[in-house]
This record gives sequence, structure tokens and C-alpha cells, in this order.
Amino acid sequence: MVTRLRPEFVHIISHASGKKNLLQQLAELASKQTGLNERKIFETLLEREKLGSTGVGRGVAIPHGKLSEAENITMMFLKLNKPVEFESVDDAPVDLIFLLLAPIDAGTEHLKALALVSRLMRDRAFCDKLRGVFDRDSLYALLSAPMEKAA
Repeated sequence: MVTRLRPEFVHIISHASGKKNLLQQLAELASKQTGLNERKIFETLLEREKLGSTGVGRGVAIPHGKLSEAENITMMFLKLNKPVEFESVDDAPVDLIFLLLAPIDAGTEHLKALALVSRLMRDRAFCDKLRGVFDRDSLYALLSAPMEKAA
């Protein structure tokens, strides 16, 4: 059920005007690449944010949610050229975002994917490497190596 991060699911975004705008951009990109309904993705992400910010600190956010239309777990990574306020637990703006979308019935698999991403993004040195890369191919190479090892 887990969909590995694919090269076309790695993006660099030049600008987001705020948290809501960033979530809209995430929904739009995810919709284009998965065929899932953009509005439903956006609403799912907003509902999850109402429970508490997915901004986990040190410039990282992991927005996630479950959709009845999803058939697989989708992972998408975005790097922002300019950090945006995200109501993170440490009040730091975010520039590294990992999106996870899962089917409604993806209990354990969803949690495993979330745990993998969380472990990866807690590594300060790894996040620094991501911040030092400025093209999609290099970002994908950095991200895919530890993810393949964990799979």
C-alpha cells in the first residue's frame, strides 16, 4: 500500500504567502499527480491542521491526512525558497514540507510512513543537507537513499 517517494513528487516552490496558501499549493500539486480531488485534499489537510499544527519544529512540517478516494499512500516533498509561517510547535517558519496522503483504511501503513518521515526529518544534519540543495534531482537523491534503506 505504501507508495515510495517518486522523483516527480519532489518540488521546489519559490513562494507561499502563508500556511493556507501553502496547503492550497500542496493540494493542487498532489491532485495533479495523483488524480485525487484537489478540494478534498485541501479540506482534509485543513481539518488535520485544526487538530493541531503539523509544523513539527526546526522549519519542518508534515501535513497529512486520509482520503476515501486514495488507493495508496502518497508521499510528496516540497522545499520552499522562502520559509512561511505555519504555526509550528516552536513558532519557527517552515521551509521543508513532507506531505502524506493515505487511504481511509491504511491504519498501520499510514503510521509507518509517518514514523519514517518523522525520523528522517528530525535529523538536523539531514535537514541542513536538504536546505543546501537547490534542484529537484539532488533533493530526490538525498531523500530516496535513506527511505530505500528503511523500506
